Amino acid sequence: MPTEPTRSTPPSTAPVPDPEPRERPSHEVIEGRYVTLEPLSAERHTADLFEAGSGDPQRTRIWDYLPYGPFTSEGQMRAHLERQETSTDPLFFAIRPKASGKAEGVASLQRIDEKNGVIEIGHIWLGPGLQQTAAATEALFLLIDEPMTNLAYRRMEWKCNGANAASRAAAVRLGFLYEGTFYQHMIVKGHNRDTAWFSILDHEWPALRANFQTWLAPENFDEHGRQRQSLGELNRALNAARTSDPRAGLRLV
Repeated sequence: MPTEPTRSTPPSTAPVPDPEPRERPSHEVIEGRYVTLEPLSAERHTADLFEAGSGDPQRTRIWDYLPYGPFTSEGQMRAHLERQETSTDPLFFAIRPKASGKAEGVASLQRIDEKNGVIEIGHIWLGPGLQQTAAATEALFLLIDEPMTNLAYRRMEWKCNGANAASRAAAVRLGFLYEGTFYQHMIVKGHNRDTAWFSILDHEWPALRANFQTWLAPENFDEHGRQRQSLGELNRALNAARTSDPRAGLRLV
C-alpha cells in the first residue's frame, strides 16, 4: 500500500477557464541562485557527467531505475548524450551547481502536451556530490516553475518505478501528490516496472512555489549550510489541506 498522501479533489467536468493550448517550454539556459540549467550538450558535458555518474557503487547505483546506464567509458556516455541532446521531447538539461562549476546531473521536461497543458519532469539523475543539496532542489524547482508559472500549464507530472523508494520520497518532498500505480506498465532492463504516478495541479502551485522560495532563501541555511526549515515540513501543512488522507500528516524530511 502507498504511504504517500493522496489528493482529495473530487472528479470534475467543470469548464476550463483558459482552454487554449499552452506554449512549449523553451530549451535555453536557466539561471538560479545555486545552479545553472543548460541545454544538454555532448560536447560540453560528457566529461563532467561521466565523472559524476561512473566509478564506485555510490555513483553507478543512480542508473538502477533508469532505462539506460551505467556507462563504462566516456565514449559510451558521449554517444548516449548525443542522442539526448537532439531530442525535442524530452528536453534535456544538464545541471551545473555553481559551487563546483561542473555538470553533475541531468533532468528533463517531457511528454509535453500543449493542447491539454500537461507536462512531466523526468529522466532525473544526480551525481553523489549533487544529491541532497540546495542546488539539486533548485534545479528541479526551476524546471517545474517555468511551465507552471510562466506558461500556465495545468498539471505537472512525476512518474517513477514503484519500487524506487528514493524517487517516491523526493516527489512528496517537492509537493507532488500520489495518484496511483500502473501495474506491469513497462519492461525496463528485462524487469517488470510498476509505475507510480504523482502530480501538482495549477491551483496548488502558487503555495508550493512560495514554500520553495522560502526554503531556497539564503537565510534558511546556517553558516555550515544546514537548513533551518525543511522543505518537507513546509509542505506538510499544505498537504493537510490538499488531501483527506490521514497519512498527509506524515513527517516529510
